[in-house]
Amino acid sequence: MKHLSLYYKILIVFSISIGFTILFASYFLHFLYTELYLENVKESIVYQGKRTASHFHYGELNDDIIQKIQWYNVVSEFEVIVVDDLEELSSYFPYKVNYETLIHKEDRHTLEKGQYVLKKGYVQEFNREILGAIFPIKGENQLIGFIYIYVPLATVMDVFSGSIPIIILVGASFFVLVFFIIHRIWKSMFAPLETLRDLALEVSKGNYEQQVITDRNDEIGELTQAFNEMSASLAEQEKRKRQFTSDIAHELRTPLTYISGYTVALKEKIYSSPDEARHYLEIIEKETERLNKLIHDMIDLNYLQDDLYTLEKEPIPISQLLLDALDFFDIRIKERNLQIDLTISEDLIVLGDAKRIYQVFFNTIDNAIKYSYDHSTISISLQQEKSSIVYHINNKGMTIDKEDLPRMGERFFRTDQARNRKTGGTGLGLSIVKEIVRLHGGSFHMTSDEQAGTSVYIHFPSLE
Repeated sequence: MKHLSLYYKILIVFSISIGFTILFASYFLHFLYTELYLENVKESIVYQGKRTASHFHYGELNDDIIQKIQWYNVVSEFEVIVVDDLEELSSYFPYKVNYETLIHKEDRHTLEKGQYVLKKGYVQEFNREILGAIFPIKGENQLIGFIYIYVPLATVMDVFSGSIPIIILVGASFFVLVFFIIHRIWKSMFAPLETLRDLALEVSKGNYEQQVITDRNDEIGELTQAFNEMSASLAEQEKRKRQFTSDIAHELRTPLTYISGYTVALKEKIYSSPDEARHYLEIIEKETERLNKLIHDMIDLNYLQDDLYTLEKEPIPISQLLLDALDFFDIRIKERNLQIDLTISEDLIVLGDAKRIYQVFFNTIDNAIKYSYDHSTISISLQQEKSSIVYHINNKGMTIDKEDLPRMGERFFRTDQARNRKTGGTGLGLSIVKEIVRLHGGSFHMTSDEQAGTSVYIHFPSLE
């Protein structure tokens, strides 16, 4: 049974339902026959027998009475026999009921008490069952006779001869209609499921571009939509995985080449002086640090882009986070002789993840310092604007081409590979910033020109 398809299981259930329905119909007809027809016949016999017997109280069975009974036999559906003695009854009704004599010893005792006796059973000569009753006729001091009323019973087919064809027709029509409905439900519900099954097999093989086109709004439509979303999500995950593999292979190749090349140079002593060897070691150390930062940033970015990632939000004083991040770069700022123009509203509160917002400030300040001219000014502001808290950082340095601005924040996108190599950047800092801002429900925007410099604008929703 468990190896059968759902369609055949439904057909089996449908067939079993038909069988049970037929059995129920047979039982119901038998119930009607027993409870209605037989009960009705029994009540009629008892009524007629008591009524007839009551006319002969304190009388005698004369010829006139017998003629009236014979006339009643003609006009009635019942057979009526009147005898003076029970022994005579066998000559008027010489048949056995259920292959036994009509009158038993117990029946005699019952009749002598003045009570009637019901007799029901099969009579071979009539080839059917009969239902009858024997009624005692009372005189002044004793029983003066007996009345036996009986009628051959009609069969179930006889009783319901007019109804059975209608029942069969209606029942057949009903089951045909039910089968048609089941077939329609199958085509409507299970055919799309078969399509989903086939496409799911394709997805399991790595073909994530499969989509099911449907205009249904029911549960099947919702399932189809969920499948399409799952397929699209898997396709995006596969794209990200391939992009990650490609990017990481590309980004790791250069530092590994540097490390490998200068390691061979040191091993083979291909250098002219100790200072040159020390310089090679410094390059290896720098590339190792850059490689370590690259791997850390890649893991961090993929973690942030995971749809299951959730922020640990709490009300935080965002101004203090900015000041803490700025303090970290104090030595670098002094080394580059940079000036900081700071404008901060100190009472600003946001609902967010303190660690991640600190990372936003850290990365943007780090970039601003890297790409600023020495002795230039970096402007930083954090202000309330309507329902947002706006963070703005501006530096004077190498500008970004207009065509490159929309791509800032893309993974590994750089406007100047040499500049990034020199500064040790990974091309992931702004990508991480954009993901953190997105998770906080904020917005990220950049501008750059020679006169105004390069600016980063980040909007965070305020706590209100």
